[in-house]
Amino acid sequence: MMDKQLVWVRDPTDGFVLARIQELMGEEVDVLPLDNKHPRRVCSFEDVMPAGDPAKDVDDNCELMFLNEATLLNNMVERYKKNKIYTYVANILLAVNPYRDLPDMYSSATIKRYQGKSLGELPPHVFAIADKAFRDMKSLKQSQSIIVSGESGAGKTESTKYILKYLCDLWAKGAGPVEQKILDANPILEAFGNAKTTRNNNSSRFGKFMEVHFSAKYQVVGGHISHYLLEKSRICTQSAEERNYHVFYLLCAGAPQELRAALKITKPDDYHYLKNGCTQYFTTPESDKKLSAAQKSQQQQARGGLRDPILDDVDHFQALHQALTRVGLSDAEKKSVYSVVAAVLHLGNIQFEEEGGARGGCHVTPTSETSLATAASLLGVDSGELRMALVSRLMQSSRGGMKGTAIMVPLKTYEAVSARDALAKAVYSRLFDYIVHRINASIPFQASAYYIGVLDIAGFEYFQMNSFEQFCINYCNEKLQQFFNERILKNEQELYKREGLVVPEVRFSDNQDCIDLIESKNHGVFHLLDEESKLPKPEFGHFTHSVHKQLGTNNSRLQLPRSSRLKAHRTLRDDEGFLLRHFAGAVCYNTSQFIEKNNDALHASLEFLVQESGSALVQQLFQNTDNNNAKGKLNFISVGAKFQSQLSQLMDKLKQNGTNFVRCIKPNSRMVGLAVEGSLVLTQLECSGTIAVLELMEHGFPSRAPFQDLYSMYSQFLPPRLRTLSPKLFAEAIVHSMGLSTADYKFGITRVFFRPGKYSEFDTMMRSDPENLRAVIDKVLAWLVKSRWRRSIFAVLSIIKLKNKIVYRRQCLVTIQKAVRGYLVRRRHQPRLKGLAKIRALEHSLKDMESVSQQLKKEKDQALKNIDVLRNSIRNACGTIKTNDKISRTEIDQLFARLTKDIEVQMATLQKAMVDQKNREEQERLRKIEAEMRAAEEAKRLELERQRQEDEHRRLKAEMEARRKAEEAERLRQEEQDRQQALLLQQQLEQAAQADRDSRERLEQERRDHEMAVRLAKETNGHVEGSPPQLRSFPTMDTVNGENKLNRSERVRMQQAMQGKQKHDLSKWKYSELRDTINTSCDIELLEACRHEFHRRLKVYHAWKAKNARKTTMNEQERAPQSIMDAAKTPRLPAKGDVLGARHRYFRIPFVRPAAADRRGWWYAHFDGQYVARQMELHPDKAPVLLQSGVDDMQMCELSLDETGLTRKRGAEILEHEFEREWARHGGAPYHSNR
Repeated sequence: MMDKQLVWVRDPTDGFVLARIQELMGEEVDVLPLDNKHPRRVCSFEDVMPAGDPAKDVDDNCELMFLNEATLLNNMVERYKKNKIYTYVANILLAVNPYRDLPDMYSSATIKRYQGKSLGELPPHVFAIADKAFRDMKSLKQSQSIIVSGESGAGKTESTKYILKYLCDLWAKGAGPVEQKILDANPILEAFGNAKTTRNNNSSRFGKFMEVHFSAKYQVVGGHISHYLLEKSRICTQSAEERNYHVFYLLCAGAPQELRAALKITKPDDYHYLKNGCTQYFTTPESDKKLSAAQKSQQQQARGGLRDPILDDVDHFQALHQALTRVGLSDAEKKSVYSVVAAVLHLGNIQFEEEGGARGGCHVTPTSETSLATAASLLGVDSGELRMALVSRLMQSSRGGMKGTAIMVPLKTYEAVSARDALAKAVYSRLFDYIVHRINASIPFQASAYYIGVLDIAGFEYFQMNSFEQFCINYCNEKLQQFFNERILKNEQELYKREGLVVPEVRFSDNQDCIDLIESKNHGVFHLLDEESKLPKPEFGHFTHSVHKQLGTNNSRLQLPRSSRLKAHRTLRDDEGFLLRHFAGAVCYNTSQFIEKNNDALHASLEFLVQESGSALVQQLFQNTDNNNAKGKLNFISVGAKFQSQLSQLMDKLKQNGTNFVRCIKPNSRMVGLAVEGSLVLTQLECSGTIAVLELMEHGFPSRAPFQDLYSMYSQFLPPRLRTLSPKLFAEAIVHSMGLSTADYKFGITRVFFRPGKYSEFDTMMRSDPENLRAVIDKVLAWLVKSRWRRSIFAVLSIIKLKNKIVYRRQCLVTIQKAVRGYLVRRRHQPRLKGLAKIRALEHSLKDMESVSQQLKKEKDQALKNIDVLRNSIRNACGTIKTNDKISRTEIDQLFARLTKDIEVQMATLQKAMVDQKNREEQERLRKIEAEMRAAEEAKRLELERQRQEDEHRRLKAEMEARRKAEEAERLRQEEQDRQQALLLQQQLEQAAQADRDSRERLEQERRDHEMAVRLAKETNGHVEGSPPQLRSFPTMDTVNGENKLNRSERVRMQQAMQGKQKHDLSKWKYSELRDTINTSCDIELLEACRHEFHRRLKVYHAWKAKNARKTTMNEQERAPQSIMDAAKTPRLPAKGDVLGARHRYFRIPFVRPAAADRRGWWYAHFDGQYVARQMELHPDKAPVLLQSGVDDMQMCELSLDETGLTRKRGAEILEHEFEREWARHGGAPYHSNR
């Protein structure tokens, strides 16, 4: 019966739950979760995956017994609970954020331990990836990139810091101040570019590509930082639970009293740009005591400080101050930087009110004059000019007067607020550019040979309100995901094909259409946005309408906001936003500020004002500005265009470099340690492409080395005798010298490939230091000597074998000669020899006559005398034959006849004399002779009976062969008639399959959209409308018979529709009910229906088991010979009826198990109708396997007679008695049909 094996079952909350199979239910399976909090459920086979050993964890997920998304998730969760936050998928590192400190995880001792170690030698670690990048740079002579990706809060920034720490600690010690300056860049950039969000306390609100440059001797000689897309809107507005950039709070909480007094800095509640968000500081219990009451906000006083192990607003100001000093800023320059930061806060406090009178416009409120004066002072401009520039703007007339006349146009209140915010954003963003520039300038830079770049950019983002910043960030993530797909999946598989490696194709979701939708030059979103910005009066509604009209028609990627599953998004009008389906899920964008954020230029009045500032720093910030307003709208360069250009340059760098991936995973949305949300982790793994990589790495070769590169690397160290080897032969010699199994590597056309887990051997081969190269060459020389010695031994053995074969053939020739010569002599003298033999045989008759004569009472002497005469006659005849070599066969026959006649006459005389004397003995002898005759007749009768049975068997076999030929002829005729119908059916099935795949992809996308909407709703206390898509359902036992069924393919629905037309509906019957009905029912129609349904379910079950079989034992559980299983895979039209068929038929074919390929067994099958009733396997040196339906169904062949193709195999069908003889001989029970 059912084996009730341990499986993983998909779950909407935990991702997967552990369960046992209880029952087969048609296309579904009934499972019972081991955890009682989960109800019993019926699931599709697609949602059920084998579990292996759930308690076992491995460093590399490719080493799992079963490679699937469930075991991947379980391995990561089990390791996370043991504080093992890192795992591999081949050469890709998965890093789970622990949200707490792990002792000794990143210490100097750990750094030393991982130096020079290959992947797999030590437990997974981010240091191992950094070391691999360094060693790849040395061996391949190519710059390397490390792409750190993941959602916000997954730990990308921390991983980046540890990678830089590793590189600088090991290879920057001799570079003087370079190491410290590279490391100092992190606290400075985090202070000015990171902020607290709802998903991450230290979220990077910009992207950075940090390059560590190396000399030709592989020592750090410099560094460079490129940054992308600082989130400017955060400067002016934040949500209730988020904060502005850290530097504002560092200034409020950690700056000395003198500095705060000079900058007029108080507490966050006093600043418009801070008070609308979270105003609490990050503190520790010790640092919280250093705060005065005047520095604390109301939230800080009511709730206390925020806690984070790596953030402290009080103490970290000094760290920032010292880091700025180390990167070369003087005290005056640092004071200027703090002044600009403080000026931004004071700018936010400037408020406006409407101006009375007909002129209109607005003016600064009296309460804001102090803030205006402070901001003007800190920026080094006149307060009156700043006031004028904020409430009016300069225009140059082109009509109605002298051309070029300057006109001051008053601004309305909302326009003045926009101008103020634009100035604050421009000042802060340019200050950030200046900070990055000073960091780069402070790092000493010599001639660089290679570099290792670490990319840390904001992960995929989706909030309740998504604007232009989220659109750009998600566009960047789309490009990075496409790069990952091409580098790891697409290019990898194309390389396998070019190199002639047979690797199963892995399908992945291609997001090129989404990228084209965004960046296409003629009709992308960025293009439409730039075109709208060039209009005299750009409107976001018109832009949104253009997006929907030109891009949204018949495009599933772009839809109206009302199609969102989040209720808050459905309130947007069609011209206020659009819904874009990214690779990670659907995001609804509000376009109300797209146009303003795409053009970051100040209006002319403000720009001229800050360019004339008395502050040297402010002047420097704006001295190289490109005034888009001065250029005109038709020539301005938008923010989106700049970002596209930067991103294009970044992608070019990444494509030129070697690539290493670190996938950061966020374990839970609450940012607490030791808590895992399975569905959240699984969604991140799916969106990052890790599941597809796992499938590829199951059969792939992640490490490889070109033959020519290997040869070039070793050429200068090769002795002369090895330089004559071809690059491919030299590479083969290296691989063989390492003693690897042939399953661990493959040779392509131009390079050698290694399996996952064999990176250490690959790294040993590719390590370019002279000592290692000489050691490898020594191994190659040793292997060549051994291989030549083996060839010599083989040659000697071959010669010995040839010599023995020659001797053996000589003996055979002598034997043949002897036989031929003997045959010729025997043929010549054969008549004489036979004649002598026949005549000598007559002497036996003489002996008989002598014995008879001894019994005579009379005429005894005369009889003996006559016998002597006959004996002399025989001797004379033999002498005649011997001496006369020309005697003919006729003469010999005449001699024999004459002697025979004389003997017969004498024998008759003797017998007549003995009649009376031996009458009684003669009667007894006759009786015995009669008995012997009867026995002979009986033997003859049995022989005739045996011959009759053999003739009958030959007749039956001839009939079977004739029936097979007739069936074959009928099948060929039927196939010819139905060929056109089959082609049409195939087209329909392909169309149905394609429609089913499209439907599944759409439903899978909607499922991810729904999950994203649910997560966002939890964070924002929103509401999700609509039910999740029914791609996968999890009904309990109470709803199995209801309407809550899983979606199936068109093929299954057609099959069920045809079943629905039948008399009996068995789709809801259980396995046990079907089996009992087959064993007990007398209703022929019901019995046949149950048999068909039962075997259909067996096919589904066995197909699932085959799909999820262990990768090392895939063919060990064969239920029938491979030829039968292959025949079942061949598509054919269903049989329209038996052709000359019989109800009981018997077959026998060879069966070779994979584990014993050199020993052939036999497979017997008894078909009762269309399905196997009895099955028997006979193998040498193994116990026979006898299976009978109703008892051993799960181990028996589930295919019908038509599907097996046995009736088309010549000589496969046998007679009933042949099957029964073998069945009975091996202890099989008698078979009783229930029909």
